[in-house]
Amino acid sequence: MQITSINVGLPQIITYQGKELTTGIYKTPVSSSLFVSKIQMDGDGQADLTVHGGVDKAICVYPEEHYAYWESLRGHKLEAATFGENLTIRGLQEHEVHIGDTFAIDEVIVQVSQPRQPCHKLAKRMDWPEATLYVQETGYTGYYFRVLKEGFIAPDSKMKLVARDEAGVTVAFANHIKYHDKVNREAIKRVLTVDALSDSWKQSFRKRLAELEA
Repeated sequence: MQITSINVGLPQIITYQGKELTTGIYKTPVSSSLFVSKIQMDGDGQADLTVHGGVDKAICVYPEEHYAYWESLRGHKLEAATFGENLTIRGLQEHEVHIGDTFAIDEVIVQVSQPRQPCHKLAKRMDWPEATLYVQETGYTGYYFRVLKEGFIAPDSKMKLVARDEAGVTVAFANHIKYHDKVNREAIKRVLTVDALSDSWKQSFRKRLAELEA
């Protein structure tokens, strides 16, 4: 596991197809250490707090390995933090990490809380209307960390696994049940055994399960 970039940015107003839009998806790599709180990194912010940010989505993570796929599909090189991620990480893709896994990044302790759900602002960021759907279909979504212990991190910070979640539900598995195998009741129940799963995803899966069992 290696952090290849730490990225932050405050919300800004952009114009897309003649309309103004406030978004926090534009992030810039930093070269110095910064403080990580329970809700965000210093210098970072989200525009719509009803669906972004908060304790369950304090840090957005995206695997560096996926960039080559998107660049080949789009036919050009992508800018750093194109997916609005705070951490670009190598060696920790969706099929390799479990919801509830805990990691130490120097003095900061983080825990995987849920897959990332791309919104329409990613499509606008990439000027690619189908971007959100493609991300969901591929499962190359990235994921979120909640912060269990605050502290400072830097671009050269070392990252190590502290504990694996005993349920063993990968981000990739949760994505598959969310977007593809939607009526698999046993799989939904398995996802719901993960105590560390974010409240919003628990509510979503509980609602779906209730509808299937009605």
